[in-house]
Amino acid sequence: MRNSASDVAEIRDAVHLCIDMQNIFAPGGLWATPWMERVLPTIASIVLRFQIRTIFTRFVTPEDPEDRPGQWQHYFRRWHQATRKHLPPSALDLVPVLSRFVPPAAVIDKPAYSAFSNPGLAGLLIEKKVGTVVISGAETDVCVLSTVLSAVDLGFRVVIVEDALCSSSDVGHDALMTMYRTRFHGQVDLVTAEELAEFWRE
Repeated sequence: MRNSASDVAEIRDAVHLCIDMQNIFAPGGLWATPWMERVLPTIASIVLRFQIRTIFTRFVTPEDPEDRPGQWQHYFRRWHQATRKHLPPSALDLVPVLSRFVPPAAVIDKPAYSAFSNPGLAGLLIEKKVGTVVISGAETDVCVLSTVLSAVDLGFRVVIVEDALCSSSDVGHDALMTMYRTRFHGQVDLVTAEELAEFWRE
């Protein structure tokens, strides 16, 4: 815990964005994130507490590389096994431990790294008068990073649950944690899941 409750402002008017906790990133998946299993109980505990305030995102790959613009075509030619033409449909599903929360938790699909690459998300949050996004999920240094920067650009307060993130790169994860602490003060807060339960007031 922190030395003082004043280190973190109360969290209000928030939603929990849980990024890409899908079978494709689970152990045995094409893009397995080895320590997803380590953070999954923590994420499940957050969702259990804030089910109606949780939005899960799914990174949905194209049927064919040509279905994406520009450099995404090159990317999915390299990762042709990740296109929907080759993947089993269940690969893009949420992991079972989390899918049981839908509904009341919601799911949005996205074509790129950021959750906000789904153009409906920002409008939905603004319509619901959301001021803060609480972020968990995978991967710290790719989709989570892109979502955090998009949320900051759109003016949302960002709260990252640091023990509810996972990456396939320890170096990338640690670098991003350092960056958030040193470069985004006042826009991004880092909390533990325990602190989140303490400071989130609805």
